[in-house]
Amino acid sequence: MPMLSDPGRKYASFPQVPLPDRQWPTRTITAPPRWLSTDLRDGNQAIVDPMDAHKKNRFFDLLCEIGVKEIEVGFPSAGKTEFDFIAGLVRSGRVQDDVLVQVLTQSREDLIRTSFASLEGAHAAIVHLYNAVSPAWREIVFGMSREQVRDIAVAGAKVMRDEAGKQPGTQWHFEYSPETFSTAELDFSLEVCEAVMAVLAPTPDHPIILNLPATVEASTPNIYADQVEYFIRNLPNRDSAVISLHTHNDRGTGVAAAELALMAGADRVEGCLFGNGERTGNCCLVTMALNLYTQGIDPALDFSDIDRVIETVEYCNQIPVHERHPYGGELVFTAFSGSHQDAIKKGFAAAERQNDERWRVPYLPIDPADLGRSYEAVIRVNSQSGKGGFAWVLEQDQGLKLPKRMQAHFSPYVQRMADRLGRELTAADIWEAFRDAYHVQTADKHFQLVDYEERRAADGTRLFTGTISVDGEEQTVSGRGNGLISSVLTTIEQAFGLSLEVVDYTEHALGTGRDARAAAYLECRTPGGAIIWGVGIDEDVATASVRAVLSAANSARSG
Repeated sequence: MPMLSDPGRKYASFPQVPLPDRQWPTRTITAPPRWLSTDLRDGNQAIVDPMDAHKKNRFFDLLCEIGVKEIEVGFPSAGKTEFDFIAGLVRSGRVQDDVLVQVLTQSREDLIRTSFASLEGAHAAIVHLYNAVSPAWREIVFGMSREQVRDIAVAGAKVMRDEAGKQPGTQWHFEYSPETFSTAELDFSLEVCEAVMAVLAPTPDHPIILNLPATVEASTPNIYADQVEYFIRNLPNRDSAVISLHTHNDRGTGVAAAELALMAGADRVEGCLFGNGERTGNCCLVTMALNLYTQGIDPALDFSDIDRVIETVEYCNQIPVHERHPYGGELVFTAFSGSHQDAIKKGFAAAERQNDERWRVPYLPIDPADLGRSYEAVIRVNSQSGKGGFAWVLEQDQGLKLPKRMQAHFSPYVQRMADRLGRELTAADIWEAFRDAYHVQTADKHFQLVDYEERRAADGTRLFTGTISVDGEEQTVSGRGNGLISSVLTTIEQAFGLSLEVVDYTEHALGTGRDARAAAYLECRTPGGAIIWGVGIDEDVATASVRAVLSAANSARSG
């Protein structure tokens, strides 16, 4: 069937929340939330082949390393594999004292008892109870009234309370989710949560976690924020509750919904690394944390080596991180467009001159180096790229800082190579094109420097005497000029009849220290008006300039 011409016949717009004096739009996030990773539970149940114990352990270790302090480790009543992993993790002593493990259970007595049994011996743990409360679930799935659904939550809370009393050596924390909160009546969600709180008797010193799931994202993120603010403002004993968020990404705004809901007063965010989870995924903890980081807020999660994080997540989930995934994707810090490359290149140059650490590089909202990414991958070259792109690559790969007019001169060479190969050009490709274009360190040069010496004549001029190989045959040549370059040009003209006029000359060091080499760039004009460029690279700056003259001579002869 085709899409409906009038989708309103089938789908209703989501209702607004009656909150005319909403406060969240004027608020700013100033601190990170409490983070809860549900990679080992929600994420695990959403992958084709669930993780085995080895992968779960590896993922758990990664979460601890990056600083996650609350980790939902599984659904112990789902089966023996889940139960054994959780029990083994707890009893192995690998759970650090500052890390809270969490398990999820439906509001059924046998499942709750199994959940507590899996955590036996834990120093501290969270038991997360849930039952669905929205009209669709009450009416279609359960066939129950509001009172009956509320009673399920209350009965589960009583079992939690009693089971916790049987293990006084563990510091128990309770979490309750009115599942499908985002599509339920707000007054009923409040009613159920109040009833659960009445059983568990939380205090400001030992609060309950009330998790408000957008089980299926069904509205714009501002409406979810309204729901959360409404809930918080109308919840009795708010100071005895930690408000937690669990957003999904069905509409593509899971992160945005969580951010706005934090502004609405929530305290905690549940999600997965790189947004894994059922259907279109959960809130991406990486994206949300690094969004905070780019606003100057320490997210309390460490992604300094984001590629190693990606490697572990991809291994455990067997799902690749998309190339365009925010912050982590292979191409998110990469520019192919010529105008983008030029702006980035200028941004990095400006950063080297500024007197503070403030990040102001166009097109890059975060410094890739903060995440362990190298600058070499920032600019990559294909047929859409401009001269700023290959110039950046040559500078990063070879240390060459091409003059602007030389960049324009070299650009057609790169463009022809890109068109011929029909793919992205690597640094090696660009270096090969550069060497061929300017006869740098290639064996097929017509003129090759063998040896030379220079001395000052009595009249103050410079005398160049050298041995040059011409098509494999060595010739001794000499010439006089006002300086080294002019004496070499005179030599080339007198010995080989090749006349070149200097337009511009620049040089710079390649690297630092005693072993640094030098690069020389020579712009020349032929008698016919053609512009010729020469490049010389050598350990000695004077020799580099001689090589630049011969490079230009080779270009003039072949051109």
